Amino acid sequence: MSIKVEKTDKNNEVKLSFTIEAEKFEEAIQKVYAKSAKYFNIPGFRRGKAPYKIVERQYGAQVFYEDAFNEVVPEIYEKEIKDAKLEVVSRPEIDITQMEKGKDLIFTAVVQTKPEVKLGKYKGIEIKKFEYTVKDADIDHEIGHMAEKNARLVNIEDRAVEKDDTTVIDFEGFVDGEAFEGGKAENHELVIGSNTFIPGFEDQIIGMKLEEEKDIKVTFPEEYFSKELAGKEATFKVKLHEIKKKELPEIDDEFAKDVSEFDTLKELKASIKEKLEEENKTKAKYETEEEAIKVVCENTQIEIPTGMVETEIDNMVRDIEQRLNYQGLGIKQYLQMLNKTEADMREEFKEQAEKNAKTKLVLEEIIKSEKIEATEELVKEKLEEMAKSYGKDIEELEKNENLKKYIEEGIKTENAIKFIVDNAKIK
Repeated sequence: MSIKVEKTDKNNEVKLSFTIEAEKFEEAIQKVYAKSAKYFNIPGFRRGKAPYKIVERQYGAQVFYEDAFNEVVPEIYEKEIKDAKLEVVSRPEIDITQMEKGKDLIFTAVVQTKPEVKLGKYKGIEIKKFEYTVKDADIDHEIGHMAEKNARLVNIEDRAVEKDDTTVIDFEGFVDGEAFEGGKAENHELVIGSNTFIPGFEDQIIGMKLEEEKDIKVTFPEEYFSKELAGKEATFKVKLHEIKKKELPEIDDEFAKDVSEFDTLKELKASIKEKLEEENKTKAKYETEEEAIKVVCENTQIEIPTGMVETEIDNMVRDIEQRLNYQGLGIKQYLQMLNKTEADMREEFKEQAEKNAKTKLVLEEIIKSEKIEATEELVKEKLEEMAKSYGKDIEELEKNENLKKYIEEGIKTENAIKFIVDNAKIK
């Protein structure tokens, strides 16, 4: 087996040329055949019992080539990357020159490597001060939310519908005199002003009285999800059964007792203020760190490899997919709703991906320059927190070297950011 490593004419790009002996490739073919024999159904033989020669004659020798390549190449490729001390930041671009039974397997792999980072000023940088104070209006806003959550609906019988009322109605919709599917409901609860119905519908409920019946005319939006109804005029026959108004509780000591563990409104407000102050501290800390990283990145010269950006975009797309899965949506469905393609989404992510890649490289270089380490005590502390959160055994997590390395890198990154901020001049 022979392997050649050479730089290409592009910055941060390396070409690896591999020649793997025919015998080794043949061994891989036989391994693949042994694993996949059960899937071949050849007349005259029980499933999975047809000899290799018969399968080869029936389907052609190349039927095993791709799987054999994947069987033999990854281990060799990874070993060479390690032996050559290459810091690869992209997926390999494989070009197969020769892949044939009885002959050496010959191919090349072009990869991008971590670029040179020319750090600029990162100690003593000037950044603005981020500071937020809690105002009485902020506390009142929180109290208002709590009051809304504890409001009750009171039946109204002595007046017509007004904005913000909750109504209970029956309705049936007609287009060109014909009832349409999904256009009918009984005892439907509708908040006037919520804009959950077709534009113009809720406005025409205003002024109706209990048990009144009324024809409401509206036009479906041109972009309405049902193409059969989009842009068409419709008439809804509506009957009003109930009018309800939201009644907020009195904001006093009794309210504080009902919605919290405190006996007085003063204590509740003090608690809210404390919580908001902590949130403001967290917000200011995050924005200070963001500003510091931004300034250091602006001072640093790096040529970001395209493969590194693509990897960052892959991670961002994967995060979106995971969040959508929790909501019962797939990425294709999500993109259809936005009228976008995956290429559109990846292009939108490009700028942020470049920033992420640059930030990562800058912080890694500062970690190296300042010899920033993660102590065993801190790593163990993080592992214990994780074990507690996920109900895992701490000894089990401590055996996971990849997890420990991931935590170590996270701690180093946190310490590098802290180092930049601690050494910055806050204006």
